[in-house]
Amino acid sequence: DHYFGRIPSRVMRAISELELECLRLGIPIKTRHNEVAPAQFEVAPIFEEASVAVDHNLLTMDVLHKVAHRHNLRVLYHEKPFKGVNGSGKHCNWAVATDRGENLLDPTVRPETNFRFLVFLLAVLRALQEHAPLLRAAISSSSNEHRLGAQEAPPAIISAFLGDQLNEVLDAIDEDRPLKNFSVPQFQTIKVGGTVLDVKVAGLPHIARDLTDRNRTSPFAFTGNKFEFRAVGSKQSPSFPVTVLNCAVTAAITEIVADLRAQMGSKPAPSDDDTLAVIRKYIRLTRPVRFEGDNYSDAWVAEAARRGLPNIRTAPEAFTYLLKDKHLTMLTTDTGIFSHGELMSRYHILNERYAKDVIIEAETLKTIVGQQILPAALEYRKSLAESAAALKAVGVEAAPEVQVLNELAPLVVALQAEHTKLAAAVQKLIDHESDDSNKHAQAACDSVAPAIAATRDAADALETAVADKYWPLPKYTELLLTI
Repeated sequence: DHYFGRIPSRVMRAISELELECLRLGIPIKTRHNEVAPAQFEVAPIFEEASVAVDHNLLTMDVLHKVAHRHNLRVLYHEKPFKGVNGSGKHCNWAVATDRGENLLDPTVRPETNFRFLVFLLAVLRALQEHAPLLRAAISSSSNEHRLGAQEAPPAIISAFLGDQLNEVLDAIDEDRPLKNFSVPQFQTIKVGGTVLDVKVAGLPHIARDLTDRNRTSPFAFTGNKFEFRAVGSKQSPSFPVTVLNCAVTAAITEIVADLRAQMGSKPAPSDDDTLAVIRKYIRLTRPVRFEGDNYSDAWVAEAARRGLPNIRTAPEAFTYLLKDKHLTMLTTDTGIFSHGELMSRYHILNERYAKDVIIEAETLKTIVGQQILPAALEYRKSLAESAAALKAVGVEAAPEVQVLNELAPLVVALQAEHTKLAAAVQKLIDHESDDSNKHAQAACDSVAPAIAATRDAADALETAVADKYWPLPKYTELLLTI
């Protein structure tokens, strides 16, 4: 009802104009619908080659900003503009194809005998297993940190979801046994096979339900004939995440090809037995990165640690993996996509951008609290005190006013204290800026970001106690429910 419900007329006019502008630019926009949060909407294009798709994505963002302005709307690309409300991101749908357009991740009707598909599927899993920290680094930013793992976006542990049928295919090959029968024969394909949905309406038939995308908590899910990388931030360019993914898969394919050559020996081409032996090897190697459960659960954090999967909790920590030998060599020497200088430059820029974003956010919050929120709270407190004093002067009971004053006073004191701590944390970070960009970013993460969160919590508590006419900022209801 919500996703495909009515889009507000004003927004619909803006989206329709966006679609026309995009078509003029050759951008194949296809879908539009409501998203989870109030005043949140989604558009999606038809797939294209990666370099073109990235360009079109950035063009769409620019066009949308201009079109929204013409309709007196504002587009927010921040990944988490409102605390407690679903944030925004980009779902990067990725597959690899031949130069003739054949999708190498298409499982076809019988994936268990489609060795080409299985090899490329396992190459992707191997890429995740070996270079997950790089993917975590590629999607890291100060704003996306607010969204990752917050019951709306994938967490910091990178794993892959394949669905029941593909897992069964891999397990059956590994164990050298027949496949299980998932459903009635006419539905036994990877695309539509699996369970049947009974809509409980006598006049409507049962619907075959796709088993390949039943886990919305997965950061990297197989969705029919492609993978969906769900952690890219809404204001990020997809270019770096896609480039890193391409590099990691390239390295994995190179590794698998070397194993195939070793397995086939002097034969002109590998036999089915040779290919199957290598497939079994990589099924076993990549098993730890396959996970079908709830990626948000504490149990998965413990299980991932047992499997040896990295749990990188902050962006500055993720950035350090760009320079670790294993990943640096893959990106520079093995694939030749980056030079050492290019990678070092990106490393420093990512760290510097993170620290500056946190400082700007802290300075902005400091100004809002000091010049708007605290003065408003003090004015309300003064009004209550004057009202209570006036009532007592004429012999009228002022207990309600005094009670509100007593509840308000500690909240004002608490916000003032957090505001002071925030100012001190920011000043210390600026005064003691390290020449090491990562240390500077880590200091921003460790000292300023928690001070921002504590100040925000104190301001939120005060907002519930101050009368609406004194509060200087728009409320969520005014921002999200009036379009």
